[in-house]
Amino acid sequence: MALPGEKPIGRIPVIDVQPTLEQGRWPVKAVISEALPLRATVFIEGHDAVAATAVVTHPNGRTTRMPMDEVNHGLAIFEAILLPRTEGRWSFRIEGWADPFGTWMHTASKKIPAGVDVELTLGDGVSLLERALEDKSLSERQRAVLVAARETLRSGELSPVKTLEAALTDDLKDVLRTHPVRDGVTSSPEYPLNVERERALVSSWYEIFPRSEGAKQNTRTGEWKSGTFLTASKRLPAIADMGFDVVYLTPIHPIGTTHRKGRNNSLTAMPGDPGSPYAIGAAEGGHDAVHPELGTMRQFRNFVKKANGLGLEVALDVALQCSPDHPWVKEHPEWFKVRADGTIAYAENPPKKYEDIHPLYFDNDPVGLREAIRDVLDVWVDAGVTLFRIDNPHTKPLEFWEWLMADFAERHPEVVFLSEAFTRPPMMHTLAKVGFHQSYTYFTWRPTAKEMGEYLEEVSGDASYYMRPNFWPTTHDILTPDMQRGGAPLYRARAVLAATASPSYGIYTGYEFVENVPRPGVEEQIDNEKYEYKPRDWSRADEHGIASLLTTLNSARKSHPALRRLRGLTVHKTSNDQILCFSRHLSAEESPTGRADTVIVAVSFDPHHVQDGIVTLDMEAIGQDADARFLVDDVLTGAAFTWGRDFYVRLDPAGTMSHVAAVRR
Repeated sequence: MALPGEKPIGRIPVIDVQPTLEQGRWPVKAVISEALPLRATVFIEGHDAVAATAVVTHPNGRTTRMPMDEVNHGLAIFEAILLPRTEGRWSFRIEGWADPFGTWMHTASKKIPAGVDVELTLGDGVSLLERALEDKSLSERQRAVLVAARETLRSGELSPVKTLEAALTDDLKDVLRTHPVRDGVTSSPEYPLNVERERALVSSWYEIFPRSEGAKQNTRTGEWKSGTFLTASKRLPAIADMGFDVVYLTPIHPIGTTHRKGRNNSLTAMPGDPGSPYAIGAAEGGHDAVHPELGTMRQFRNFVKKANGLGLEVALDVALQCSPDHPWVKEHPEWFKVRADGTIAYAENPPKKYEDIHPLYFDNDPVGLREAIRDVLDVWVDAGVTLFRIDNPHTKPLEFWEWLMADFAERHPEVVFLSEAFTRPPMMHTLAKVGFHQSYTYFTWRPTAKEMGEYLEEVSGDASYYMRPNFWPTTHDILTPDMQRGGAPLYRARAVLAATASPSYGIYTGYEFVENVPRPGVEEQIDNEKYEYKPRDWSRADEHGIASLLTTLNSARKSHPALRRLRGLTVHKTSNDQILCFSRHLSAEESPTGRADTVIVAVSFDPHHVQDGIVTLDMEAIGQDADARFLVDDVLTGAAFTWGRDFYVRLDPAGTMSHVAAVRR
């Protein structure tokens, strides 16, 4: 029997409803026109037919009933595909029910040809059709179809077998699919669904340090002059021309001077060293202020306006930590943790130490602190920021994030939050569940074809209903050993992987130049831009062909809806363990264009040698017959190939280590 407070199972069991999070504790996620499969297991005792309906409630309260298809008879799994067209808070439930007409059709198909209980069986069919005609929502045409079938069963003008065939038309089955006769209707609980704008799933980020763009060094004195919002805005057309849709700025706030870090994370800053922009706060202000060397708030708004005019949204880095000079340190000492010696604790991420910053402490005044943070974010939303990259959210309480995400979902549903939480999976996944729209991932640390293939299957599987990955080959903090050694061929291959294996990806400025020299002993660049100005000669931006490659990849992403979705990924077999092949496929039913779309990607993981092999495709997964031959166009090279289930690839670091092959419609 059901436990106290639990709902009984009901006449028709409806179990394992998907997708849901923690039995509906948090909403699952979708974006406009993203196909969302609604599934449940529905069954009954004995051999009678059962069916299921997905009942979807729109944000405005309107209800839609969607017939579900039995996609696995042996496991009694039913499915309907929802393509939401409006943003907002939706919900859904699954109704299971006995299908007396389906049971009757099965029985009649056996009894009538055998001459058993013919008149009684036909009479049962008439009775069921009369029940169906009681539905007041039937159209005149639908009513006429039901009446015609009923009269055919009654007429006796044909043989019993011919009578049955004449009555059970496709039109009749279509009417009864949407207006069925239902017995023992049993409903699942109601489950929440958040539908957001497409940017929450699909984005291409380009990261810059605004102070480096246009920074100049006096050759006589060696002194630096910071770049500004105005000089940084001059870089925007080139970023937009490469096809990116988000320009992401590292923190733009005043930087503290106490314990300021010098070049390469040195504990001693030399005169003129700008310090880390993550050491936020000085006499000029805190998180709601701009660094005076970058410009004014008005000039920042002008930067945003220019970006928007070029089709770029602006993302801002939010690091919830303070330099010792931040106004909050004096005004709100309760927002920081005090050590046994009376000093405020500095930040650590062992073995890294950040003596120039104090982490915030949420346990003394959680309400006051969370409201202050919300007020800071509101300042930047008012200035035109529509995305936030949150630095190290896993070091702050989940209850804070749950509150903040709910608050913004209510007041600013257009704002997208990207979680930079390189941590254990439970924390990473729960941050996504409580509301973060996108997440950095372990993509950067998957150096082999096997590991990458397994990871792509993981992030495009069950987790895809709440955690949306954002793939970065490198960041200003991360330069993995394979990227240190792989040179331009691997930089190109990793860009292909990032742009095609996830609907959101990002590039840290300078990637075009293959900046791959590490600081000894750590996995980050030497002469790190966090601690110094780093202007670049953009006239040489395409010397490795990477700027052109990024332009091509972003163009392909815009042209192919399959590359703008997370699900629909299949990893295919290859005869060479250095080669990964995967596809992205959208059926016509799931595609926002109403047309099927398939892209097949093959990438070598060896930047030093030619690799070749045979790829064996799962033809069903890409919507092809087992023996089909089809044309593909490689968007990287312009070459066309005819492929079938098995085909040969040869990937040469001197040319291209990748194919991105679009199947011709």
